[in-house]
Amino acid sequence: MRLLSHLKQWRAVATEAKHVSFAVAKFIGLIHLTESYLCSSTLLHGPSMLPTFNSSGDVVLAEHLSHRLGKVVPGDVVLVRSPDDPKKMVAKRVLGLEGDQVTFFDPNRIRKHNTTVVPKGHVWIQGDNTYASFDSRSYGPVPYGLIQGRVFFRVWPPDGFGSVDD
Repeated sequence: MRLLSHLKQWRAVATEAKHVSFAVAKFIGLIHLTESYLCSSTLLHGPSMLPTFNSSGDVVLAEHLSHRLGKVVPGDVVLVRSPDDPKKMVAKRVLGLEGDQVTFFDPNRIRKHNTTVVPKGHVWIQGDNTYASFDSRSYGPVPYGLIQGRVFFRVWPPDGFGSVDD
């Protein structure tokens, strides 16, 4: 009789553990979907986007729908998987979409001003700090598929809290 009582208790504990495990798994799945496909926070640091963002670091929110819907426009600040180092994410401003003619200043070349047409399926990205940014001027137009999100809101520091303007 006592054995039967212990078995019932263990079944109740196992059932409760199963329900809690499923709830935790659903919650983790929801977090993953939100972070990957809707909105995520990111720490941006470095001098390439001065004066828009601080070189010591800003926490921003990036949404992950616009680029999937083809709604990225020139002037948007986007998160891009680096063409040089796929483990690294960079934040740059979109200056041109496919078919756009882009004129840019290149301090490393004899001809300081160059013009190019952005090829199909690519974007032209540059940091706001022309002299301290490694961007499309160095590695050329970036495939649209490397865009991971569009930065739309600054969370930190408090004095910069608010929408990210063009």
